[in-house]
This record gives sequence, C-alpha cells and structure tokens, in this order.
Amino acid sequence: MVLEEFIDSLADRIVNYAKSSHDKSNKTLDFMTSYSRSKTTDLKLPLEGLGPQSVMDDIDEFLKQCVKTNRSGFMNPLWGGLNITAFAGEVISALTNQSMYTYELAPLATLIEQTIIKRMSEIIGFAEGFGTMTTGGSNGNMLGMLCARQSILPQSSKVGFNGSKYVAFVSSESHYSVLMSANVVGIGHQNVIKVACDEKGRMKSSSLEEEITRSRANGLIPFCIIATSGTTVRGAFDPLDEIATIAHSESIWLHVDAAWGGSCLFSSKKRQLMKGVELADSVCWDAHKMMGMPLICSAFIVKNAQILSSVCSHGDVAHYLFHDETKDIDLGRFSLQCGRRNDSLKLWLAWREIGDSGWAKMVDHYCELADYLEERIVAEPNLEMCSDREWTNVCFRYNDKSRADDLNQLNLEIRNRLLKEGEVIVSRSNIGDDIVLRPVISNPAVHTDIIDSLIEKVNLHALEIISDIPSSN
Repeated sequence: MVLEEFIDSLADRIVNYAKSSHDKSNKTLDFMTSYSRSKTTDLKLPLEGLGPQSVMDDIDEFLKQCVKTNRSGFMNPLWGGLNITAFAGEVISALTNQSMYTYELAPLATLIEQTIIKRMSEIIGFAEGFGTMTTGGSNGNMLGMLCARQSILPQSSKVGFNGSKYVAFVSSESHYSVLMSANVVGIGHQNVIKVACDEKGRMKSSSLEEEITRSRANGLIPFCIIATSGTTVRGAFDPLDEIATIAHSESIWLHVDAAWGGSCLFSSKKRQLMKGVELADSVCWDAHKMMGMPLICSAFIVKNAQILSSVCSHGDVAHYLFHDETKDIDLGRFSLQCGRRNDSLKLWLAWREIGDSGWAKMVDHYCELADYLEERIVAEPNLEMCSDREWTNVCFRYNDKSRADDLNQLNLEIRNRLLKEGEVIVSRSNIGDDIVLRPVISNPAVHTDIIDSLIEKVNLHALEIISDIPSSN
C-alpha cells in the first residue's frame, strides 16, 4: 500500500468516526468483560509482520471496541468530546515528532508553548508567571509540592532532606494524586493532613488554621497547602482568598489544583469561584478537561520562575542538550521530563480559532446544561440531589423512600445497568456513605435530549430493579 492510499484509508476512518457521534444506532460503549474481550480479539504480536492492510483491519477493530468518547452519552469522567481543530494539532505534533527540551529542536513549538503559558498566567493573575506543560493535574500537583519544598529548603534538591517532620494540608475531598506527590517529594502519606470540608465540599478555612496550629504544637513543619478549584466528585471550589490569607500569614506555600475548575476563569459569571487565585504561589490547569483538548494537555504555572528552575536544575549537567546561549529559552530546563512531546500546538490552534470569548461561551453553556440537569432531577419525585452544585458535576441518586436500607445497592445496580446498556455513561461516586450517580458536563456533544434520556433511563432501571426485589415491609 503506497503512502497516499494508506493516508486516504486512514482519513476515511477518521471522518467516519467523527461523524459517528451523530449516529443514534451506535452505542457509547459495547460492554464486555475483560476476559471475554481478550478471548474474542486477536491481540497476538506475530513473529512475521502482517503487512499494511492488517493495520487498517486492526484500526477498524479498535474503533469498533473503544469507548465512543465523542458521543453525547459520554458523561463519565471530567473530559470528553472531539475538538477537530485540536485533533489537527495533535496529528501535526505526531507528524513532526519534535521534543520540547531545546529551542534548537523545536523552535516555533517552544515559542508557542511560552505564549500559552504567558496567557494562562495573565488569566490567573500572575504578572510574571512562568511554567511548563505537564502530563496532567497529578504531575502539576507534584510540581507544586516540589516547589514548596524548594522554597522552604533551597538545598533540598541537591542534598536531600528528612521529610518526616514536614506536613502538607489538603481538603478532605482533594484529588488522590496529592498522596502520590507526598510519596515522590519524600514526606510520606501520613504527613498529608486532610482538612475538614463544609457541607458543600469546600475546605473550611477555620479548620485549616486549627490543623496548622496543631501541627506546629506537635513539632511538625507546615510547608505546603494545596487548595482545590473543582473537586473530582462534587466540583467544589475551596475559598482561595481565605486560604491565601492564612498561607501568607503562616509563610506557607499555596498551590492551587485547578486541573478541573481552571476554565471558570474565562467566564465573567463563574470567575468568582476562584477569587483570590492570584494570591497563590502555583497553579495547575488541565486544558484536556473542560477545554476539550485531546489527552494530554496540561499546564503548571508558578509565580516565581526561579523556584521552578531550581527544582529542575538537574538538567544543567546535560551539556549535550543545554548550552549557555539558550539557557533562557530552552524549556527542558524548566521541566522534570527530558523527552517531551509538543502538547501546546493543539491548544494554540484551538485558542486562536475561538479566542477567550469562545472559551467563555463554552463554560457558560456547560453550566447551563448542568443547571438543566439539576432542574430535571429536582422535578422528579424519586430523584434527589446529593450535594449543592457550583460547577458541572451533578451528584444525584434514586431514592425510593420505602427502601432506605438498600439505596446504595439500588443506585449501584442502576449505574451497572446504564454501563451494560452502553448508551449514556455516567460515573459512580461516593458522598459520605452514599453511592451516587455523577454525570459531568464537559463534552460539546451533550444536549438537553440526552439529559432527558438519562433521567428516563435512571427511572426505568430503578423501577425494573425494585420490581425484582422483595419489599422489606
């Protein structure tokens, strides 16, 4: 198969997949257990190659079996949909296969990434902000904690440190990656102190003050606070202005995990959710979540570039890569990674296409759809919201008042049936001891009809399940 034929065949499949999001006969997921899938799919790696036609056959099989994240029924994680412009950037990034450690090897890509970081810094409120593209919020949180350690112990990256006395503070509903960060940084899981949240899932500033005072009294050294803007389950936003006041008065580094909620900064209606973010020391923000970029596309932004440079100073020994005449432009000096793909091109293309105003309209539209979903839930006699809502996470459950003893099992089974049905996919989460359904609006394909379908399906599955369960009365 010649190059042109190969590309044409591939292009046909790309177009068909993109168009399939509107085909109602296709499911979001063809459910199958891992055991069944492994037994019915040819996954073997051959001793002799199968040739180029087998590539297209394998692509067909993959597209058939993958979760159709571009469909309107995909409301499971904090991302979804297909941005064609960003997809084009992804293709060109792979085609040109540049690595982002030096200007020499990625000249325009380097300037594009710097442009992205500068604009995000301005939106956050960091006048002299600097940063790097990362693998996601988990990596961004780790960089935030490393910068906090570097700030309080400037020699720690060179001589190491005993982390047994150093503590970081997070909300009790923070992302699990903070534990990974504690492991990597060297303080350990036990030195991550989880601060109580209010009824909306936001860190309580009064509890934070109490935990800091208690830690100091116990001979511990507070060095980092990680606030969350958009928690994973509820989409809650910690009060950044209050937390920043405490952090400054206590001389503690403040990192904001805005991986999920950072896009609110585009919206004049929602920006107040992150009031005080300009007072933080560092922020992570995933463009591959609400902004709809193909995975991965995430930024870590720090107010003091020198701190990030110190954390990543291991690159200074790479004489075969970095040279003094380009030390201020080579991005590898500000990253934990060496080889790093060009993740900024797709975001740059998409941003230039729609501008800040386009992102603002997108955020407001998603929030309006979440409002509509909440209104539908409230209007249904057997459905109930399980948490106040600030963002596009909608946590609810089916509540048959006569079966209070098995509501968790009931909602678990509703979700399992939705998953096996494969049309509308939502996640299962916990709020306290309650199992809840958690659709998230972050997919441009979502519309009111699919939301109506979700409500209808939840009610239908619940009634079917209840009819099969003997009454407890």
